[in-house]
Amino acid sequence: MDAGLLVLRLVVGLLIAGHGVQKVSFRLGGDGLAGGTEEFRRDGFRGGRLTALVAGAGQIGSGLFLAAGLLTPLAALAAMGVMTVAGSVKRPKGLWVQHDGYEYPLVLVVVSAALALTGPGRWSVDHASGIAPWPEWVAVAALVLGPVSGLLTRLVLHRSATAPEGVRHAQAAE
Repeated sequence: MDAGLLVLRLVVGLLIAGHGVQKVSFRLGGDGLAGGTEEFRRDGFRGGRLTALVAGAGQIGSGLFLAAGLLTPLAALAAMGVMTVAGSVKRPKGLWVQHDGYEYPLVLVVVSAALALTGPGRWSVDHASGIAPWPEWVAVAALVLGPVSGLLTRLVLHRSATAPEGVRHAQAAE
């Protein structure tokens, strides 16, 4: 079981971190911070560079912490949050990824939730430092707060499609 959790943590954690690297740099096929900023603007978010930086940092940090099995419930919470935002952006396109749907973000949210519930396993920083296993209420809190934080982020940072034209232009300049 510990070997399976290690493989799961490494693959999913590093994929999430790599996704964040793409948001803020030219590495791993990314379009740099300017490209990440433009992606968020295209998806209807305000906040510009700061939004791209925070999202990229959240993905990099949560992914690396998941991969290491470090503060696993908190890492899972953060990963669920950022991937819930991604899923909410892709939701209008349907489930399947071949139509740019939310299938992939959903899988990452579910795997992060499973890691919060199971714990990182014996081969993790949490276990080596003696802080695992985490109390069950911590995992449950992560399961709730992760997606809720993502939905609140979407609500707060998303530009309204019904805003007057002048307001939309001002928001786009942010």
